[in-house]
Amino acid sequence: MLSEGERLKALRKELHIKQGDFASRISTTQGHISDIENGRKNLSERTVKLICLETWNGKNINEEWLRTGEGDMFIELSKEEYIAGFIGKILKNKEDSFKKRYIEMLSKLDEEGWCALESIANAMGQIKKD
Repeated sequence: MLSEGERLKALRKELHIKQGDFASRISTTQGHISDIENGRKNLSERTVKLICLETWNGKNINEEWLRTGEGDMFIELSKEEYIAGFIGKILKNKEDSFKKRYIEMLSKLDEEGWCALESIANAMGQIKKD
Protein backbone atom coordinates (compact mmCIF):
# COMPACT_ATOMS: atom_id res chain seq x y z
CA MET A 1 0.00 0.00 0.00
CA LEU A 2 1.19 3.50 -0.77
CA SER A 3 2.26 5.89 1.97
CA GLU A 4 0.28 9.12 2.35
CA GLY A 5 3.08 11.02 0.61
CA GLU A 6 3.03 8.55 -2.26
CA ARG A 7 -0.76 8.87 -2.46
CA LEU A 8 -0.47 12.66 -2.60
CA LYS A 9 2.08 12.40 -5.40
CA ALA A 10 -0.05 9.85 -7.28
CA LEU A 11 -3.04 12.16 -6.93
CA ARG A 12 -1.13 15.15 -8.20
CA LYS A 13 0.22 13.17 -11.16
CA GLU A 14 -3.26 11.87 -11.98
CA LEU A 15 -4.49 15.48 -12.03
CA HIS A 16 -1.49 16.59 -14.13
CA ILE A 17 -0.70 19.44 -11.76
CA LYS A 18 2.70 20.68 -10.57
CA GLN A 19 3.57 20.85 -6.88
CA GLY A 20 3.55 24.66 -6.86
CA ASP A 21 0.16 24.91 -8.56
CA PHE A 22 -1.27 22.25 -6.26
CA ALA A 23 0.12 24.09 -3.23
CA SER A 24 -1.37 27.41 -4.36
CA ARG A 25 -4.84 25.86 -4.66
CA ILE A 26 -4.75 24.84 -0.99
CA SER A 27 -2.92 27.91 0.35
CA THR A 28 0.37 26.25 1.21
CA THR A 29 3.86 26.13 -0.29
CA GLN A 30 5.50 23.94 -2.87
CA GLY A 31 8.07 23.01 -0.23
CA HIS A 32 5.34 21.74 2.09
CA ILE A 33 3.91 19.52 -0.65
CA SER A 34 7.41 18.26 -1.47
CA ASP A 35 8.05 17.46 2.20
CA ILE A 36 4.84 15.41 2.39
CA GLU A 37 5.51 13.58 -0.88
CA ASN A 38 9.04 12.73 0.24
CA GLY A 39 8.00 11.53 3.71
CA ARG A 40 9.57 14.40 5.65
CA LYS A 41 6.14 15.56 6.89
CA ASN A 42 2.78 13.93 7.40
CA LEU A 43 -0.48 15.12 5.94
CA SER A 44 -2.06 17.36 8.56
CA GLU A 45 -5.80 17.42 9.25
CA ARG A 46 -5.92 20.93 7.77
CA THR A 47 -4.14 19.88 4.56
CA VAL A 48 -6.41 16.87 4.08
CA LYS A 49 -9.51 19.02 4.53
CA LEU A 50 -8.24 21.70 2.13
CA ILE A 51 -7.45 19.11 -0.54
CA CYS A 52 -10.83 17.42 -0.17
CA LEU A 53 -12.80 20.68 -0.20
CA GLU A 54 -11.41 21.59 -3.61
CA THR A 55 -12.81 20.35 -6.91
CA TRP A 56 -9.94 19.23 -9.15
CA ASN A 57 -10.69 19.13 -12.87
CA GLY A 58 -14.33 18.44 -12.01
CA LYS A 59 -13.37 15.71 -9.53
CA ASN A 60 -13.44 15.51 -5.76
CA ILE A 61 -10.88 13.61 -3.75
CA ASN A 62 -12.01 10.71 -1.60
CA GLU A 63 -10.86 11.67 1.91
CA GLU A 64 -10.74 8.03 3.02
CA TRP A 65 -8.43 7.16 0.12
CA LEU A 66 -6.17 10.12 0.85
CA ARG A 67 -5.90 9.18 4.54
CA THR A 68 -5.69 5.38 4.30
CA GLY A 69 -5.47 4.27 0.69
CA GLU A 70 -8.86 2.54 0.97
CA GLY A 71 -11.44 3.02 -1.78
CA ASP A 72 -11.18 5.00 -4.98
CA MET A 73 -9.05 8.12 -5.45
CA PHE A 74 -12.04 10.21 -6.57
CA ILE A 75 -15.66 10.44 -5.50
CA GLU A 76 -18.46 11.16 -7.89
CA LEU A 77 -20.49 14.26 -7.07
CA SER A 78 -24.14 14.65 -7.89
CA LYS A 79 -25.01 17.53 -10.18
CA GLU A 80 -26.43 19.39 -7.17
CA GLU A 81 -23.26 18.87 -5.10
CA TYR A 82 -21.07 20.05 -7.97
CA ILE A 83 -23.16 23.20 -8.50
CA ALA A 84 -23.28 23.98 -4.77
CA GLY A 85 -19.51 23.63 -4.48
CA PHE A 86 -18.92 25.82 -7.53
CA ILE A 87 -21.21 28.59 -6.28
CA GLY A 88 -19.78 28.32 -2.77
CA LYS A 89 -16.26 28.97 -4.09
CA ILE A 90 -17.44 31.96 -6.10
CA LEU A 91 -19.23 33.46 -3.10
CA LYS A 92 -16.18 32.99 -0.82
CA ASN A 93 -14.18 35.26 -3.11
CA LYS A 94 -14.49 38.81 -1.76
CA GLU A 95 -13.69 40.41 -5.12
CA ASP A 96 -16.34 41.42 -7.62
CA SER A 97 -15.57 38.93 -10.39
CA PHE A 98 -17.13 38.13 -13.73
CA LYS A 99 -18.25 34.77 -12.33
CA LYS A 100 -20.03 36.44 -9.43
CA ARG A 101 -21.72 39.00 -11.71
CA TYR A 102 -22.74 36.24 -14.14
CA ILE A 103 -24.29 34.11 -11.37
CA GLU A 104 -26.15 37.19 -10.14
CA MET A 105 -27.46 37.82 -13.67
CA LEU A 106 -28.60 34.19 -13.94
CA SER A 107 -30.43 34.45 -10.62
CA LYS A 108 -32.53 37.30 -12.02
CA LEU A 109 -33.71 35.49 -15.17
CA ASP A 110 -37.40 34.78 -15.55
CA GLU A 111 -38.67 31.66 -17.34
CA GLU A 112 -38.51 33.35 -20.74
CA GLY A 113 -34.90 34.33 -20.10
CA TRP A 114 -33.99 30.75 -19.13
CA CYS A 115 -35.60 29.45 -22.33
CA ALA A 116 -33.65 31.95 -24.43
CA LEU A 117 -30.40 31.04 -22.65
CA GLU A 118 -31.07 27.32 -23.17
CA SER A 119 -31.63 27.94 -26.90
CA ILE A 120 -28.30 29.75 -27.14
CA ALA A 121 -26.49 27.04 -25.18
CA ASN A 122 -28.05 24.29 -27.33
CA ALA A 123 -26.99 26.14 -30.49
CA MET A 124 -23.44 26.29 -29.13
CA GLY A 125 -23.53 22.57 -28.26
CA GLN A 126 -22.81 23.20 -24.58
CA ILE A 127 -25.83 21.60 -22.94
CA LYS A 128 -26.53 17.89 -22.68
CA LYS A 129 -30.07 16.98 -21.76
CA ASP A 130 -30.54 14.53 -18.89
